[in-house]
Amino acid sequence: MSDDRHSALLAFVHQHLGSDASAPLPASSDASFRRYWRVQAGGRTHIVMDAPPDKENCAPFIDIGQRLRAAQIKAPEVRASDLASGFLLLSDLGTETLLPALNDGNVDAYYGSALRSLQRMQQSVEVGGLPRYDQLRLRDEMELLPRWFLRQHLGVEPDCEEYDIIETAFITLIHSARVQPQVFVHRDFHSRNLMLGEGPHAELGVLDFQDAVIGPITYDLVSLLKDCYLRWHPDRVAAWAEGYRQQLTNAGVEVPDSLRWQRWFDLMGVQRHLKVLGIFARLHYRDGKTEYLADLPRVLGYVLETCERNLELEAIGKRLANWTASHDLTKPRI
Repeated sequence: MSDDRHSALLAFVHQHLGSDASAPLPASSDASFRRYWRVQAGGRTHIVMDAPPDKENCAPFIDIGQRLRAAQIKAPEVRASDLASGFLLLSDLGTETLLPALNDGNVDAYYGSALRSLQRMQQSVEVGGLPRYDQLRLRDEMELLPRWFLRQHLGVEPDCEEYDIIETAFITLIHSARVQPQVFVHRDFHSRNLMLGEGPHAELGVLDFQDAVIGPITYDLVSLLKDCYLRWHPDRVAAWAEGYRQQLTNAGVEVPDSLRWQRWFDLMGVQRHLKVLGIFARLHYRDGKTEYLADLPRVLGYVLETCERNLELEAIGKRLANWTASHDLTKPRI
């Protein structure tokens, strides 16, 4: 952080919390340009979001947060803002994310809580005015795969036949996403963006929701269950996905039969994970965030596993397997 930015942060803190506020300490960062600081004042802790206005827009965070809280979702409260400078003062949802807490013994309880929150988001959050997860947005995301993962990370330039295979897969995935019921989509609903409550059955706090859209009903479900940062046995994932389908059915939501639901879920996962392969590579080569390369093998594994089970995706799965076979994906190419 530059000296000028640090001075501006301190001025924002002192303006809203007083001169007795503690020095800001790093709380977390994410895959964007946002950083978070924890400050003590008035006998409680606060979070300051530092989002440089030339790189980030705080307005969607405020808007989506209000929608979530109105639907009784546990999201940070905005206590003060300076949009011109890119600072928000937020309530503190704690220091522990869901990711390190998960184990075989407690995951059913924690995911049960997460899925209850997901259902409430999909059924109760006001979606008026939100962008749509349309064909262009879905395609633009997957285009990160050839640009950043294939070319930049693997040094692969697909030929015309291979581009046809990629394009055919993209069309299949976009169609599957667009025929699904369109609901509120958080877009990054996973273990690093869920904050622990008091015990496994308590409501989880929800973070990083500023990119929410109206989109496919299985998107957030696959983000949670096929998490890019940890992996569960496929049979367990399939059982959770089916359990959520039944949960929606019991609530009166019209969803398809198990086979079609599982296909939607699987193909939505491929769309998301093709995008993530590109994003994680871009985070290293463009943004200098090398730690995300360690997660590439897990994300690729999700893609290859699903492509093997779906004839329409078999060709792209084989190409990806061939392109990556001789690479240690966790190591940068340059």
